[in-house]
Amino acid sequence: MNIFTELATNNSQPKKKHGDTWKSQIEKAKNKFGSAIEEVRAPGDYPTDVPIFFVKKESVVEFLRYLREEPDFGYHFLADMTATDEGGEPRFEVVYNLCSPEKGPRIRVKTRVAENESVPTLTGLWKGADWAEREIFDMFGIRFEGHPNLRRILMDYRWEGYPLRKDYPLDGYQLFPDAEPPDPERLK
Repeated sequence: MNIFTELATNNSQPKKKHGDTWKSQIEKAKNKFGSAIEEVRAPGDYPTDVPIFFVKKESVVEFLRYLREEPDFGYHFLADMTATDEGGEPRFEVVYNLCSPEKGPRIRVKTRVAENESVPTLTGLWKGADWAEREIFDMFGIRFEGHPNLRRILMDYRWEGYPLRKDYPLDGYQLFPDAEPPDPERLK
């Protein structure tokens, strides 16, 4: 069984297998980053399959770089990046799912973002963050400061609003019957 097969199943019991590693990593990260870590939710204490670090947005790139480059962590693979609309204040959470292909464990980092705030881009750390950040921008309207090409990636460029926000109307479809071909300059 390879690492990716194991991660994809519920029967691998990750807490039992990686619990000691996670406990050590949580302590090391807390010691290094202190108040930049707002909260940690660990398996067993919360209904989660991996540890979740809530990190202040100003420190999230430095924190993720540490998780990637520190030998005791080795989370080299940005497996997924998404966002959620929590509906409260701050309204959004940007979610980074990391994996250590060499060692096996996964970890999740979240940063809270208020309406009309931006988050630093991760494109300098992981090139693969480019499209994920564009998708988050397109679906939620969260901006990524320093992103090289932040524009819509899924929705038509004329689309108004952000369809994965909780306040987006369920019947919020939009038609463009008199649509002309897009101006190539606008799409750059």
